[in-house]
Order: sequence, then C-alpha cells, then structure tokens
Amino acid sequence: MYLDRVNISLAAKDMMKEFNFSTTQIGFAFSAFSWPYLIGQLTGGWFVKQFGARLFLFICGIIVGLSTIYTGLISGFVTLFIARLLLGCGEGPTFSAATSAMRDWYSSKRFGFIQGITHSASRLGGALAPPLVALCIVLEGWRMSFYVCGAISLVWAVLWWVFYRNDPHSHPSMTAEALKELPLPSKITKKCKTPFKGLAARMAPVTMVDFCYGWMLWVFISWLPLFFQNVHGLDLKKSALLAGLTMGAGVIGDTLGGMVSDHILVRTGNKRIARNLFIAIAFIFAGGFLLATFYTRDVTTIAILLCGSFFSLELICGTIWAVPMDISRSFAGVCGGMMNFGFGLAGIISPILFGYVVDITKSWMIPFSISVGICVCGALLTWFMHPERPFDSEELA
Repeated sequence: MYLDRVNISLAAKDMMKEFNFSTTQIGFAFSAFSWPYLIGQLTGGWFVKQFGARLFLFICGIIVGLSTIYTGLISGFVTLFIARLLLGCGEGPTFSAATSAMRDWYSSKRFGFIQGITHSASRLGGALAPPLVALCIVLEGWRMSFYVCGAISLVWAVLWWVFYRNDPHSHPSMTAEALKELPLPSKITKKCKTPFKGLAARMAPVTMVDFCYGWMLWVFISWLPLFFQNVHGLDLKKSALLAGLTMGAGVIGDTLGGMVSDHILVRTGNKRIARNLFIAIAFIFAGGFLLATFYTRDVTTIAILLCGSFFSLELICGTIWAVPMDISRSFAGVCGGMMNFGFGLAGIISPILFGYVVDITKSWMIPFSISVGICVCGALLTWFMHPERPFDSEELA
C-alpha cells in the first residue's frame, strides 16, 4: 500500500516538468487520494463484517494494483486526479479491514506489537519506494515506476488470497497448541447491529489525535523528496536516498513503538501510561526534531534531524492503532476506521495547504512551523483518550 502511495512523491518533479504542474496542483493531486480514503475509513470495518477480510482485502489489492498501473498512463492533471482517486478507493478501507483481520489471531497483550509490525512494513514500502522509483525513472522514465509498483500489488493480492483465512481454526498450518493461545472468536456477526453512535463518541478524541499524526505523516511522505530537490538543490538520486533513509527510520520506529507500548502495559497494567503518555512524548520529540532543522543549513544534519523526527512520529503508529482494539475488540475494524478518519481528513488538508503556502510564500519553513504546532496539539489531545475503558463491557453487557 505504501509503495503505491509514496511513489508519486519521487515522480512528482518529472510530472511537473512534463505537464507544467504548479506546486499547488501537485498538492491537489496528492490530496485526491484522500477523499475516497476518508470515506473508506468509515466503511472498511463494515465491509469486512459483511464479506470477510480475505475476500475484501483481495479486492482492495486488485484495485490498488490496477489504479497504480493506470497512473503510468495519465495524460494530464485530470487523469492524474482520477488515478489518485481510484488508488484511494482501494487503499481507504485497508487498515481498518486489516485490524479486523488480526483481531482473532492474537491476544490483547500483543495488539501494539502486531500493529507496529504491520505499519513498520508500510514504512518499509515508503523506504523502498524512493530508490526503486528513482531506478525506474533513470532506466525507463517515471511511467515505468508505476507499472512496476502496480504489478507488485497484484502479486500481493494473489498471495493474500492463497495464504490468509478469516478463522484461525480453518488455517491448515495452525496446530492445536497454537489455537489454545488465541482468544475465543468474536461473537459479532454481520447480523449484529453496530452501535455507531456510542463508538463514535468514544473514538472522537482518538480521531483528533490521529489527525495530528496523519498531518505529520503526509508532510513526510508527500513533500520530502521535493524539499531536498527544491530547497537544497539535490538531484533525483541523492534526494531519493535521503528520503528513503528517513522512511527507514520510520520502519524502526513503528516496530519499537508497538513493542515498547506493550512492554509498558505489561509492566504497569496502565493503558493510559502505555498508550496516552507514550504517544504524547513521541509527538513532542517529533516536533522538537523538526523544529531543530530550522537552525541549520547543513544537509547531512537536516537529514539526521528529519530521521529523528520521523522515527519519533512512527513510535505513535502501532500504539495508536492498538487503541481501537483496546476500546472494542468486537468492533475493532469499525473503531479503527473511525480513528483513521482523522488520518484521511489530514491527507486532504495537509498536502493542499502545504503546497499552497509554499507557492504564495516561497518558503518551506512556514508549513513546517505549522506542523510543529500540530505535534503540540496532538500531545495535548492524548489526555482525552480512554483506552482503559473497554466499550464492549460498558455498552454490550
């Protein structure tokens, strides 16, 4: 998913040159992805309940692969906008659907770990995209990069269909000993009514925190290569390398974030410390490292600071995705979608506003300063989350 989501940031400069796009236009193209993505957050969990994660994520993978290949066939701004819309349709429901797919396969004490591992793989996609896309551009042009990435997604869809099963008990590789460690399957079926109103009230603070996280993530995955190329005059290869290294720091952050959060939970038994406080501290460090880039012009130092900022930001990812599972295992997919609605909304606003501010001010420092403020807001908003209060036991007893 992230290989196909991030590839456009490397190809953007060549697209802008070929089609004479402005920074604002390319920002609109970035944001086009997020409109259907936003809607998908609220539908993914429901669709999984109706059709099962195996079939639904297979269909999503096919849509992602085909829309990515179509991006390589665009003829201008309109077709690029359509391609990004289609990609958002395929990717929008996937993470809430994945949360539903995982809920019966692991114990609650490993929710942070499994979400961290899953999202570290997404950042690995973001880290591999810059060198892969740069190589394709050098060898065959920017269009080839989309053909290659799209083909990889189609292969994933087939592998998912072959290996995954909705019920662990029906998987041929599961042993009786392994099954004993799993929680009982959820009693929620597609006939059960989903308490949307109650869930929305509980998830609203988490959604706002996720908006702040999403704002920062979109800044990194959308603008980093152009920042290195336009502000520091680096060529495609060097900007791809530095962007890839920054995303690589996120891989480590994702993995460690979920593991550390779960470790704190086991040691303290306090979810507000393990989830809320941990996320708040990560926000402060992410904003602090980004703020430090304002005080140097050395590219190497800036790259290290951005790695530190993105590493800190990604400590949040696995942890915040564990919160919907903490709040409601029975409706984990729906809760995850409600939470990630904030991420989708940030994906609409952040790229457009960032590109517009750069165009009118000719400064990259101003949108980066706004992002530092967003980090502070995210840290403060964690106080209002309540992962320690299970929704199911309160509302469904």
